[in-house]
Amino acid sequence: MSQVSIMNEEIDIVIGAIQSDLTSFLEDWRPFISQFHLIIVQDPDLKEEVKIPEGFNVDFYKKSDIVLTVGSSSVSSLFSGYSCRYFGYLMSRKKYVISIDDDCTPAKDTNGNLVDVVAQHITNLKTPATPFFFNTLYDPFCKGTDFVRGYPFSLRSGVPCVLSCGLWLNLADYDAPTQALKPEQTNNRYVDAVLTIPAKTLMPVSGINIAFNRELVGPALLPAFKLAKEGKFRWETMEDIWTGMCVKVISDHLGFGVKSGLPYVWRKERGNPVDSLKKEWQGVKLMEEVVPFFQSLIFSKEAVTAEDCVKEMATAVKERLGQMDPVFARAAEAMLEWLKVWNAVRSQQVS
Repeated sequence: MSQVSIMNEEIDIVIGAIQSDLTSFLEDWRPFISQFHLIIVQDPDLKEEVKIPEGFNVDFYKKSDIVLTVGSSSVSSLFSGYSCRYFGYLMSRKKYVISIDDDCTPAKDTNGNLVDVVAQHITNLKTPATPFFFNTLYDPFCKGTDFVRGYPFSLRSGVPCVLSCGLWLNLADYDAPTQALKPEQTNNRYVDAVLTIPAKTLMPVSGINIAFNRELVGPALLPAFKLAKEGKFRWETMEDIWTGMCVKVISDHLGFGVKSGLPYVWRKERGNPVDSLKKEWQGVKLMEEVVPFFQSLIFSKEAVTAEDCVKEMATAVKERLGQMDPVFARAAEAMLEWLKVWNAVRSQQVS
């Protein structure tokens, strides 16, 4: 791993609390996150009191805090389930945000050493990405590698990396149909590599283990995709997929890069795939239909920030997808509402 300086005051660790007792989870992570500021957001649907052990620097938010901050029940409803993590993104004041789900523990590398998720994510974000020409030795800024013969020297300086997508061992992030067909299949393969996702290439982003540059793309990490107002479907399983496509096309337009690979976490098994299949099939189908939209989306030259891009994207979503399904009209509205809340919170933080 390349050596980069890690400033504690630059980093927030965001944790969405879906379970009420975080004692074991936080104790497992203590060696790596205790020196950083934590933002823990309780799932608004969780009724039990969340237990947090001593010795952590924590800002804790629950349903009443969400409602008080966003000032709208329609917007606050976007933060249920694992989408409560987005409220943590909203409340952060740091340059870098690292998000880890509460069903994950530190993984071990091939030498049996625990993986320092924070150090690897920050290394990914603080070293350039190379989205415009693929390096066959993957990330040339990792320790022990470099650019290969034939890589254009004019492109070797790279571009800022704004999103680091970590992976996980044990429970792979399969969709419900795949889990139902292969219930015993797990991911045991630790691949010691980081790569830049090429420009104009989409990818499924999972919010389970990610980090991003909040200053450059924070507004693009947004909750906006809810399948049904009555909460009939597990829309949160599609939330990060939708958000991932949003942030990737915005990063491409702004000339930023996205990396995937290290660091790994160990993900515990949770949930029943058959039950999930019954709930999320509509979201899986809709995601198939929106891929061409993101592949063909073009922003104007006037869109020079992530916020500008989200505004233009909301208009395009409403005009091009809104007629297909009401969920997209709601998503477009939620995007604009998110920006209003983002700017309101940011102005309060500055003042």
